[in-house]
Amino acid sequence: MSNPASTGLFINGQRETGQDVRVGNVTAALAVANIVKTSLGPVGLDKMLVDDIGDVLITNDGATILKSLEVEHPAARVLVDLANLQDQEVGDGTTSVVIIASELLRRGNDLVKNGIHPTTIISGYRTALKAAVSYIKKEMVVNVSTLGDEHLINAAKTSMSSKIIGKESDFFSKLAVDAVKSVKMNATAADVAGYDAMGSSGSAEAAVVVPNGKQRYKYPLSAIHILKAHGKSSMDSHLIGGGFAINAMRAAQGMPTFVESSEGNCVKIAMLDMNLQRHRMGMGVQVIVKDPAEIERIKKREMDITRERIRKIIDAGARVVLTTKGVDDLCMKYFVEAGIICARRCNREDLKRLAKATGGRVVTTMADMEGNETFDPDCLGGCDSVREVRIGDGEMLYVYGCNGHGASTIVLRGANEYMLDEMDRALHDSLCVVKRMLESNTLVPGGGAAEAALSVYLDDYANTIESREQMVIQEYADALLVIPKTLAVNAAKDASELVAKLRSNHAKGQHSEDEADAALKFTGLNLIDGTIRDNLVAGVVEPAISKIKSLRFATEAAITILRIDDRITLNDSKGLA
Repeated sequence: MSNPASTGLFINGQRETGQDVRVGNVTAALAVANIVKTSLGPVGLDKMLVDDIGDVLITNDGATILKSLEVEHPAARVLVDLANLQDQEVGDGTTSVVIIASELLRRGNDLVKNGIHPTTIISGYRTALKAAVSYIKKEMVVNVSTLGDEHLINAAKTSMSSKIIGKESDFFSKLAVDAVKSVKMNATAADVAGYDAMGSSGSAEAAVVVPNGKQRYKYPLSAIHILKAHGKSSMDSHLIGGGFAINAMRAAQGMPTFVESSEGNCVKIAMLDMNLQRHRMGMGVQVIVKDPAEIERIKKREMDITRERIRKIIDAGARVVLTTKGVDDLCMKYFVEAGIICARRCNREDLKRLAKATGGRVVTTMADMEGNETFDPDCLGGCDSVREVRIGDGEMLYVYGCNGHGASTIVLRGANEYMLDEMDRALHDSLCVVKRMLESNTLVPGGGAAEAALSVYLDDYANTIESREQMVIQEYADALLVIPKTLAVNAAKDASELVAKLRSNHAKGQHSEDEADAALKFTGLNLIDGTIRDNLVAGVVEPAISKIKSLRFATEAAITILRIDDRITLNDSKGLA
């Protein structure tokens, strides 16, 4: 730490330079990584986070843990952002990306201490990343042109193996695959270009080959609505395929509990973002009345305005009315008389999803361009039936046979709020994995197989480099082994022995000319028995894009932090005279 005068910079603050700032950055990054390290893998442990008002969060999802921490150190915040980026882009692999980034940082810092210039390290890391991604695409990726449910279910199981629903992975993986497949839509030209860019990324071998004229599809996860309800066992969770559930109940007991289509006419749903209450005059409006009879006529007209408004909604064909605001007794009376289901105080986001699912629109006002009030029938959504169903302690409205774009709802059941929240996070990761596999049609073996194969390959590749980058690439190769090592340690197995066996098998597979040894490149860890096995056969697989993106993000984050050699912390400007 130096004072302003000695640096020649007369700044109101403190300056930290050179190795001091690097050590500080690496120490902060390692501290963040150590928090999530023990939660990696199928036998990882959970973290309990308690906030300042005593709310408890129990999870082992890396992105959720880091998001909940109030990280002040700027370098450590880079890793938190890294986990969030991985969560948004891929949905899974948030813990491993942080662990790899921190290990690359630690080894990079050791190289700087040994006299290697940071620019050489950055260049070496970039070279190693390029070689690693190229090897994954050329040797490790398995193209599954028409993905069967078996591969998708295996990928979903791998994703949720470390989560609270890991023991019931057979049930939940099937649920996740069915949910994603139910929202299948035709992809646009822009979507296809995006998939190809993710698949190829500069490598000809990995470009997703699509026969001419073959339709590509997309699977928008926003169309899958996850609803949490207390009570029953987690195994009682269920999927409403092509339907939608909304956490709302009838506004009055006199309303019907069930509405279905008749004579080929679908049930029309009006989705409103406005009050359905007796019309009142605006603020600041003053009416001077001389005749008491006029007061009654004013009240009657207020009621008539409300009746006309509701009559317009009913005449448009609505048989179900959902609003985000209130509905008073007067309006309810008209709905009960018309035999219409009405629900109030609905969640606005849920209504937007329902509008998309049923092909309708959320109406915020009934005023038209002429200043009159009208209700456009085109704003109504359509479905086969709407039913009020009792779930746990309350009621929910189930909408079946939505007429719009694909929509599905997963209703999760569980003992308490903590369990339901963790199930929601686990299911979200699995849904992301299934979506990525369906869109890219490629997978790689999991359980440390890809990292061990890359480590052996990069070790050999480093020997072909004649510059001092050779040392950097060897360190990059060793850094990737942090994943199988951490997996083994978390499973209470002998990490040194397992990783040695893993490397030996991969070296044999890469160097042997015998075709029988070619399958050894899929060798990964079996953490239950503490042995090694062919993870492709065992069904431990994950999307290729998840592995490639996590390597890219981790390397870029490590390079970003290693590039820093100066930190100036300015003092509060209010302290100046």
